[in-house]
Amino acid sequence: MQIITQLLPFVFLIAIMYYVIIRPQQKEAKAKKEMLSALKKGDKVITNGGFIVVVHKVEERFLSVKMNDDVIVKITKDSITKKYEDET
Repeated sequence: MQIITQLLPFVFLIAIMYYVIIRPQQKEAKAKKEMLSALKKGDKVITNGGFIVVVHKVEERFLSVKMNDDVIVKITKDSITKKYEDET
């Protein structure tokens, strides 16, 4: 019984760490993965560099994005931060 009472605070601490740190990160990673898989041509996204670009072509690991009328570049899907929603 004494061992259980000594281990109880550690078990409690691990449970708190799971619900405060690990679980929210897993939810965020899942949401980002779903967002990346749902991207299609014409979507506006924000890159890690802060650029707002338009998706031109979706590939397995890469995206071709349109930076302006003349410039189309290829970037990795990992470099997408989030989908851009117009405020207007």
